[in-house]
Amino acid sequence: MSAIFKANESNVDRIIRVVLGAVLVGLNIGGVVTGTWGWVLLVAGAVLLLTGLAGWCALYRLFGFSTK
Repeated sequence: MSAIFKANESNVDRIIRVVLGAVLVGLNIGGVVTGTWGWVLLVAGAVLLLTGLAGWCALYRLFGFSTK
């Protein structure tokens, strides 16, 4: 893994992202939130899930921030 994709999220940050991402995706898939807001929650939840599982956040990298 290159230095660009070096983990920059702490374990607590990752857990929060995965849980929140799963909740947001679940709200859309469960039909609780539909329409445009449902799609917004689905995309936001997917991004949170992916960054939480990967341990790397592009925005953290862009702004030179890290919780690790």
